[in-house]
Amino acid sequence: MKNKTRPFSFFAMLIILILACNLPDGNPTATQEPDATADVVSPTSEQPLPAPEVPAVTHVIFPASAPNSKLFYDVESSATAPEKRAPYGDSYDINRLERPFLQDMTYIPDLDVETFSLSKDADWYYVSVRLIGKDPNNALGINYAVELDKNSDGFGDFIILAQPPYTSDWSAGNVQVYADTNHDTSAISSVRSDAPINTDGYDSLIFDGGRGEGDDPDLAWVRINAGPNATIQFAFKRSWAGSSFMFGVLADAGLKDAAQLDYVDRFTEEEAGSPIKTKKDYPLKALYAIDNTCREAHGFDATGFEPMLCPREIPPTAAPLNTQPAGCTDPGQYKDQSSCEAAGCAWKDNSGVVIAVIPSFCTYP
Repeated sequence: MKNKTRPFSFFAMLIILILACNLPDGNPTATQEPDATADVVSPTSEQPLPAPEVPAVTHVIFPASAPNSKLFYDVESSATAPEKRAPYGDSYDINRLERPFLQDMTYIPDLDVETFSLSKDADWYYVSVRLIGKDPNNALGINYAVELDKNSDGFGDFIILAQPPYTSDWSAGNVQVYADTNHDTSAISSVRSDAPINTDGYDSLIFDGGRGEGDDPDLAWVRINAGPNATIQFAFKRSWAGSSFMFGVLADAGLKDAAQLDYVDRFTEEEAGSPIKTKKDYPLKALYAIDNTCREAHGFDATGFEPMLCPREIPPTAAPLNTQPAGCTDPGQYKDQSSCEAAGCAWKDNSGVVIAVIPSFCTYP
């Protein structure tokens, strides 16, 4: 008798083998979907990205110690600060700003320039700035700068700008140099405010701490506490700056934007406010926490008509231009610029604009 179960057994074994070939073996093939519950690292995960490499700057030549030089004096506001005012020296229309105050007229001595000077050695120019305050690393974050006017027309051509933190060692890493490539730092006129006007000021960064491609790594430096007359001291190469220019300094904890210089061309005096209590625009508004100086000539004899030039002493035999004869003395009741002008104790140009109140002609109680 034949066995009738053999065909069934054969086909059953065949089906089992086919099913076994289609079972997963524990290793996903190229066409398998990944486990949806698996951890996936995405570009937006909280894992920190590697920091970009900062190119090392190799310096070749370093500044030395600045020789002594003649001091030029700026108006300073320490004596009148308790009264929340500047004594004088803020002549808005000719870009002379004496505003070492916040908008509430809080006095900031670390913003207040007292003297500045220029000296040189074989390789370097040094500009030293003495402040009324002693802390350039003030929490406000004060920028200090030197402006160079190469052709004495009142338009700044270069600005050497330093930003905190500052150290007592020479540092180039926190110094930038900007150029004005289209002659508009003083807008239209360098002898008056053209506000409101929109120009791009110092528009080209030509030195960024030596890190920029093609930068001279040693072009400009800064340090602090370099001597009694150098709360802040700059050094920059003579080969770059040339043999003649006008220079002035500024301290800025307000706008801090080289592209907006000159600030007097951005705001009307009414918008900017004034630190002089007798003026209708007192107190400070849009333009505050800024102190700049007149400009001195280096390498040439100034004619006296250069915009922003520091006042010259006039010989006793000559009278100040368009004023009372020299020798006017304030009898004691005058305490601000306007009243001193009324006593004839100010120098004015031919248009009647006050150049400066001369301490030797005007004394204050």
